[in-house]
Amino acid sequence: MIEYLNGRLIEKTPSYVVIECNGIGYYVNISLHSYSQLPSSEACKILTHVQIKEDAHNLFGFCTTDERNVFRQLITVSGIGTATAQMMLSSLSPNEVRSAIVNEDVNLLKSIKGIGAKTAQRVILDLKDKLGKEESVSEISFTAHNTAKSKSLSALVALGFDRIQANKVLDTLLLKDEKLGVEELVKSALKKL
Repeated sequence: MIEYLNGRLIEKTPSYVVIECNGIGYYVNISLHSYSQLPSSEACKILTHVQIKEDAHNLFGFCTTDERNVFRQLITVSGIGTATAQMMLSSLSPNEVRSAIVNEDVNLLKSIKGIGAKTAQRVILDLKDKLGKEESVSEISFTAHNTAKSKSLSALVALGFDRIQANKVLDTLLLKDEKLGVEELVKSALKKL
């Protein structure tokens, strides 16, 4: 229906943005993850998901295709609505949500407001196979582009660190300098873990 909006960012809050496109202002619900990635400049492009109900038409916005895909997978689970899926993506990054589901980390999912043990188990049961296939494909393509990160992650996991936490630290380090080698990445990550 509406694939994306490309226009002028009028208002930006942690839960929604208003984007003006050709004189029309669109109210778009966003997660904290998207909020942190949105530019503060006026020009803005945001991917969307449209929800049409009897009493409302809602737009949900995402900075990346990956986040939108995880959101769409989450809302297919019985008991997970758009508000809950948005809360999950505000609490964890799309990669962390996917990893928690694939690794059956019920406790991490339960740490999200509004998610209990039964809901967490249902999400894992319904999405583990679907997201597991996506993750294996993305890991293969990502490893081809960044073998330093995958080797560093393997080293940190071998040293006993949590994979999700180590992955997050490595991502942060690589955002600052993507040319870091394995040795520098592991040394810097050890200081932060």
